[in-house]
Amino acid sequence: MSRVRSAALSGVLALSLLGLAACGSDSSDSDEGGASLSSVTIEGDQGAAPEVTFDGRLDGTKTESEVLVEGDGEEVAEGDTVEAQWWIGNGFTQEETQSTWGEDGKGKPQSLEVGADVLPFLSETIVGNQVGDRIVLLTPSDKAFGEGGGARFNIGNRDAALIVVDIMGRKDTVPALEGPQGEEKTPAKWAPTLIEKDGVITGLDFSDARKPSGNLLATTLIKGDGAKVTSGQTLTVDYLGQVYDADAPFDESYSKEPAEFPIGTGSVITGWDERLVGRTVGSRVILEIPPADGYGEEGNEAAGIKGTDTLYFVVDILGAS
Repeated sequence: MSRVRSAALSGVLALSLLGLAACGSDSSDSDEGGASLSSVTIEGDQGAAPEVTFDGRLDGTKTESEVLVEGDGEEVAEGDTVEAQWWIGNGFTQEETQSTWGEDGKGKPQSLEVGADVLPFLSETIVGNQVGDRIVLLTPSDKAFGEGGGARFNIGNRDAALIVVDIMGRKDTVPALEGPQGEEKTPAKWAPTLIEKDGVITGLDFSDARKPSGNLLATTLIKGDGAKVTSGQTLTVDYLGQVYDADAPFDESYSKEPAEFPIGTGSVITGWDERLVGRTVGSRVILEIPPADGYGEEGNEAAGIKGTDTLYFVVDILGAS
């Protein structure tokens, strides 16, 4: 998986871990001698947004933690990939500053690899605990988020951070394929032709392709012999996207590294969610995506996509976990 990256490409991915963070001040007066973790009431089931009630400002100098709900799943080790939800509160102002559940309580779990690259509070609450656990952590802001990190969460760096973390699941690491593998199929007549150089896809040729139909379409060029993709999985793919009749792609990963993203969860454009779920690992698929199933009437200015553009993607499904 060393070739895999987990980044948004020209707006294809809509979600990022730190995109949930709020902006705040760099620091505030510390609250030495404040209340302990026992002063906080946390209610709600594991997996649902917690209801947190403060009873005074929290001590910004000490670290306390407690497992509020004990799960019966596997123990998580550093380097594991997990699904987690978390709630963050400012122990000085006694206010929520971030929640993966969102304001409506329906936010999706975040997929992350637990290790040196994640925020310190995630490693501290997840490593050594079990799937199904709900853990609460009270700790100084700089220890929770790293030096200088508290401002991103609207918490002064000398204040207390109160954090509730639910470990929702653990993913087994599945090595990604180097390329599509399976039975070759005859493409539909509407589909553009692949342009390749030295075996690498570099663009799409629309010379013999039918004009856009206005419908969401997909055709399989290679039917993979791997497992079927299901909603909620994280896909590893190579892809190239090009506007109909354009001379060059607006984005591609074939010359770089594959991309990873959740599928079937609303994290990517609708056309991908609708037409990649149900495919098999190892498949190569071409998609015709009208504006309504792509970037809508606003388009994607950063990628040069107008609100009237029909998008075409070739996607190689290299892995699903």
